[in-house]
Amino acid sequence: MKQGNRKHHAALSQIIRVVAALGCLSGAALAGPPFQTDDPEPIEYKHYEFYTFGTVDRTPDEIDTNGPAVEFNWGALPNTHLHIIFPAAAIVPTSDPTAKRQFGVGDTELGIKYKFIQETDSHPMVGTFVMFEMPTGNSSKGLGVGKAWYKVPLWAQKSWGPWTTYGGGGETFVSGPGYRNYPFAGWLVQRDLGKKVTLATEAFFHGPEGIGTPLNRPTTMIDFGGYYKFRDPGFQLLFCYGHSVVGQSETYGYLGLYWTWGKDADGGKPGDKPVAGIAFNPASPPGLMGH
Repeated sequence: MKQGNRKHHAALSQIIRVVAALGCLSGAALAGPPFQTDDPEPIEYKHYEFYTFGTVDRTPDEIDTNGPAVEFNWGALPNTHLHIIFPAAAIVPTSDPTAKRQFGVGDTELGIKYKFIQETDSHPMVGTFVMFEMPTGNSSKGLGVGKAWYKVPLWAQKSWGPWTTYGGGGETFVSGPGYRNYPFAGWLVQRDLGKKVTLATEAFFHGPEGIGTPLNRPTTMIDFGGYYKFRDPGFQLLFCYGHSVVGQSETYGYLGLYWTWGKDADGGKPGDKPVAGIAFNPASPPGLMGH
């Protein structure tokens, strides 16, 4: 077995062990932001979500940020929602003092989340959240890839009382000089602490993104975060921080505000609706690690 393959399998084995340990905690309703792992549950039909947020991703070579950024999700059909993220992006080199800082528009993220298996007492819900990254960022400055690229995951989720666990993985398809396709996988366990606070921890792995990026080796991270509900349950604060435990050094952070609104068929309004969507974790160029 080649040395690169041995490292890749070692990282995957590590995340499987971490996930198994988290699963022993058991596993209602955070999903996607502020975490890198996503869930399979779309927002409700005819409901809407809006985020304003910032993220940071640090490697030994540079600091990448997205922010201010906005995200909008629309429950366009039953079990389906449409998604868009439009970010400002920045790159701050740290290993090369002669390199210039860059700031501008990043790549725009479009997505479709679809749940095709409903959760029951005996089995989890299952779905996908396909992403299409549009080349709106300036690739010559490192703020975008320069062409469209895609992410195709499979996610599953199960809840028991105040506990929820979800995760899965997929593949990122990206081409261009210095880039390569790479896998990603994650699992999360969360618990509601009363009516206002939910806390969670996740293990997240991604493969090397290519020799032209700061994330050119596999990384497994442990992240901690959650969200706080203000007086209106449709208005929340989201936060997350994490660091690599295996592989290349990487630090991840997310801070944002979230609103949801809409009416059910019977005229009801959103209440303690699970936060849904996907974290936008910047890499080089910003947005490449938007899992």
